[in-house]
Amino acid sequence: MTTSRLYMLAILLASSALHALAQAGPPVGAPRGRGGGGSPATALRSPEVNPDGSVTLRFRAPQAVAVDVIGEITRRKGPQPMTKDDSGVWSTTLGPLPPEIWSYNFRVQGVDVADPSNPSVKPTPPGLPMSSFVEVPGEEMKPFDARPVPHGEVRMVLYESKSMGVARWLWVYTPPNYDASAKSKYPVLYLLHGNGEAQNGWVMNGRANVILDNLIADGKAQPMLVVMPQGHALQAPNVAPLARVPNETGMFSPKFKSDLLEEIVPLVEKRYRVFADADHRAIAGLSMGGGQALDIGLHRPDLFHWILGYSAAVGGQFSNVDEQFRDVSASSASRLRLLWISVGRQDYLFRADHDLAATLTERGIKVQYHETEGAHVWSVWRRNLNETLPMLFRSK
Repeated sequence: MTTSRLYMLAILLASSALHALAQAGPPVGAPRGRGGGGSPATALRSPEVNPDGSVTLRFRAPQAVAVDVIGEITRRKGPQPMTKDDSGVWSTTLGPLPPEIWSYNFRVQGVDVADPSNPSVKPTPPGLPMSSFVEVPGEEMKPFDARPVPHGEVRMVLYESKSMGVARWLWVYTPPNYDASAKSKYPVLYLLHGNGEAQNGWVMNGRANVILDNLIADGKAQPMLVVMPQGHALQAPNVAPLARVPNETGMFSPKFKSDLLEEIVPLVEKRYRVFADADHRAIAGLSMGGGQALDIGLHRPDLFHWILGYSAAVGGQFSNVDEQFRDVSASSASRLRLLWISVGRQDYLFRADHDLAATLTERGIKVQYHETEGAHVWSVWRRNLNETLPMLFRSK
């Protein structure tokens, strides 16, 4: 048996064991629903956001001997222990927390699992654990909260990737009234996700569609299409027996650039009403996707005049910046309308992004470099997106 199959078998066995721990069923005498596991009215309540902004988490695992909470919700304090009651339910209350969307996992005897009572999850590729989300509301609506404004659509597009040799998903945001609009063509943003995520990350984690709906309604951003591809070399799930792309072992896929430029861009320009020139084409991404956006965009200024990297994975453990961007000069970048690099001051990539922006500036390349408070987390990237979307596709 190959190493990859052994790994997947281990994941399945661990998941099955934890599922049994977590789903041992409601206490004796509790009402049972049609499926035998209770009803929504009697289901375990987790997460529960309290009036003071604290969050109570619960996890039913009668046979577990230790359960901790990990993730952004701990606010960099490390694993937080939970306490088990007589019915086998583990619980803890964290906070109060500032208004924001917080990710978390339960760590059960060394294995990280999502909250089985919470439908709000962070999607991941095969083999990686999903995380759960909880939103702590504030007094004011946030840019990523849905408002009663016209909404665009997010469309799932399945295509056969010649570069990868497998079927893959694209998620495509079309602006409000796209199908009925008399507008002939729209600009397009290619928006790339981070490591360990999937093409739906910018919607389910980042709420990019909601952010853009609100900005368009307020007249702050141009109506545009947003194309969100899978940045890892993976087959789409749930379309065929799971297949791996051969010879793909690193975080950055060598085949992704070809998949994007030779297949996705032509597909989008054939199927949708979008402009097919660099002035109306942008590329942006976070973390791994930020590194991909900067690498692809700066080497193809003939295709992209708007390039944005949020907490971009460059330098250090990821790449030799001097070699990677050796041929990027003031002359080659002179056609760019926007080159944006942003990073949180508490991000482990802060120094790498700071130094890349400085290096490019020293070469005479105009860079809009922006620092914020925050670590390598979605709260930073949602703010980045909300701030930069209004900059795209504006007249000089």
